[in-house]
Amino acid sequence: MTIRTLIWGENVHEQVNRTVAEIYPEGMHNQIAKLLAADDNLSIKTTTLQEPEHGLTEKALEETDVLIWWGHRAHGDVADETVERVAKRVWEGMGLIVLHSGHFSKIFKRLMGSPCALHWREAGERERLWVVNPGHPIAKGLPAYFELENEEMYGEPFSVPEPLETIFVSWFQGGEVFRSGLTYRKGAGNVFYFRPGHETYPTYHDETVGLVLRNAVNWAYNSNRYPEITTAPNVPVEKAIEPITARGGSLHEAGEEGFR
Repeated sequence: MTIRTLIWGENVHEQVNRTVAEIYPEGMHNQIAKLLAADDNLSIKTTTLQEPEHGLTEKALEETDVLIWWGHRAHGDVADETVERVAKRVWEGMGLIVLHSGHFSKIFKRLMGSPCALHWREAGERERLWVVNPGHPIAKGLPAYFELENEEMYGEPFSVPEPLETIFVSWFQGGEVFRSGLTYRKGAGNVFYFRPGHETYPTYHDETVGLVLRNAVNWAYNSNRYPEITTAPNVPVEKAIEPITARGGSLHEAGEEGFR
């Protein structure tokens, strides 16, 4: 089994911020790719905001089983038609992993249907991530907790829908807590939000973070696709499972597709 994994990076901070460029000289997306490369089951590609159609063409998404999304500074620059294209693929069964500030991306807000707001503080403080669901596949091989010496704080309340599962809860040196690993099912697609990853800290050089991401890709993978989940086909009377006689008027022609 090969899981076709596409890493989408905004690739803006690396171009304009010296600190970020020093930590991620090849770009954050390429460093994330290095973490994933430890899993031989993953076929890994990267793309960025600057590519035509942001690198998320119909063909690119058709060839993607799991999409990883990192964005922050340029959420508004992502075209709405691209967002809808990605959402459709998630509904059809493509996995989606949203990282750090991607909580405020158009695609995450689109799928969550909520503000996705939170409290934050950039102070390079210690983050302790507690594994509160140790039996979950995303937590496979992890200790009871792990720490990142420097991270941006995210604090509750986090205005997202109640998750399917909570995998991690973070405690920060300043005292706040945050639900840092949440899973959702959107249509046929598995969605995972993972909090760490502020651009001015070397989070994506951390091997434990890499293990979480590799586990998450394997969890998010769905071998079945359901394109019909995004359509509304009409079922003619003569094709009903049980014999029926049509009664009353109809707004639709025989065989017409439409939303009822």
